[in-house]
Amino acid sequence: MWISVGNCRHLTNDNGACILLYDHSLTAWCHTDQKQKNMRSIYILILFIVCFVSASEALAQKKTIILVRHAEKDATAAANPNDPGLSLEGRERAARLARQIRGYRVGAVYSSNYRRTRETADPAAKRRKVEVKIYDPAKPRDLITEIMKAKTKRFLILGHGNTIPPLANLLVKKELFKNLEESEFGTIWVIKLRNGDPPMVKVLSY
Repeated sequence: MWISVGNCRHLTNDNGACILLYDHSLTAWCHTDQKQKNMRSIYILILFIVCFVSASEALAQKKTIILVRHAEKDATAAANPNDPGLSLEGRERAARLARQIRGYRVGAVYSSNYRRTRETADPAAKRRKVEVKIYDPAKPRDLITEIMKAKTKRFLILGHGNTIPPLANLLVKKELFKNLEESEFGTIWVIKLRNGDPPMVKVLSY
């Protein structure tokens, strides 16, 4: 039987007999019979196996994260000024993005909840037959946590000129990339995270 105690100096069982005591320990061990001792050994072994497997999985983390700003948005008078979609040029660029990254075989596609980012993500998501997941670009650390916990290994993330570079900086843990100018499109960041090694970054154009 295991008894957890706080900074105890004396402990007895129900019969008043003294049991094993440690002045600097929060745990007192009480031996009852051989059967309970064997069960305790089994529990310890199971706990060790679970911890070992969990640690191995954590060490084996391998992620490829592709970051892209949305394509050109519709600036015509007919567009919704608060949430415009893509222009014809932007739709062509979105289709080009899907072709450009097809070799990475992404397993999950994330987009901020704006029409222009969702429409940029759609061709790649349809090619891979996955749904576009919505994330909050104001909470990049939450997104990173979700990605690192996921079983999926390869991700495409669509964002904005002032959110994608900071997200890339968070992933590589260095301030390497500046926010994009309003007219800057067509940049792809491919970030590979491997077993705790320094991140690898490739910047592509499309």
